[in-house]
Amino acid sequence: MEEIRIERRGSTVHVILNRPLVKNAVTLAMWRELAAIFADFAEDREVRGVVLRGVGKDFSVGADISEFETIREDRHQAAAYEVAVDGCSGAIAALGKPVVAAISGYCLGGGCHLALACDFRFGDRTATIGIPSAKLSIVYGVHSVQRLLALTGVSNAKRVLYSADRYMAEQAMSMGLLDELHDDVNAAAETFLDRLAINAPLSIAGAKYMLHGLSMGAGALDLTAAQGLIDAASDSEDFKEGRRAFAEKRSPRFRGE
Repeated sequence: MEEIRIERRGSTVHVILNRPLVKNAVTLAMWRELAAIFADFAEDREVRGVVLRGVGKDFSVGADISEFETIREDRHQAAAYEVAVDGCSGAIAALGKPVVAAISGYCLGGGCHLALACDFRFGDRTATIGIPSAKLSIVYGVHSVQRLLALTGVSNAKRVLYSADRYMAEQAMSMGLLDELHDDVNAAAETFLDRLAINAPLSIAGAKYMLHGLSMGAGALDLTAAQGLIDAASDSEDFKEGRRAFAEKRSPRFRGE
């Protein structure tokens, strides 16, 4: 769809929200399309990392509220809408490859849904982060609240959700909403992912699965599935390659198998 662009740059893919005239507000159709895009990346071995960003000056002002009169009019429609939002953020979080949100300008509401689901959040000095749900009488979704809590701690999570305030880059970083600040956030994200791409994909996938499950609260981590990932890495050709490369004092060439 025209509202989402995909650019491949070596082993890194940029997923770009493409609605600059409305500061990259996300429609219901876009939530669903983003979920499908990230699910497809799981099957593509050539993809080692993903940068999620917005075109123009802003990451995203969040959900396209202009749609709400017709698609989120009551609790039944709201529930269906949240299924789509959670499906999108869940697909990002579940992707066994590192994902960096490259944040410039506004990252608000639903934009935070997207950013919180990523592994890392890099911002530039224009980054402005906030969740205005308390100004719209919306209760933020459970999964995104859990992700916010894991990143910021309970006191800052309460501050963000109760106040509906917006936080500039430096304060957002001090609260745990941003991981790094850069002048060129897109280039920094790509450089970071290029560095990760030389490491073993199975190691990263296993670590991501366990850390995601553990951070989402009691019972969220499937221990059997986690052990399966550990076992698969132990039996992999990449593990053999890692041992050979170590013994031969060279850089390993991992293939994710």
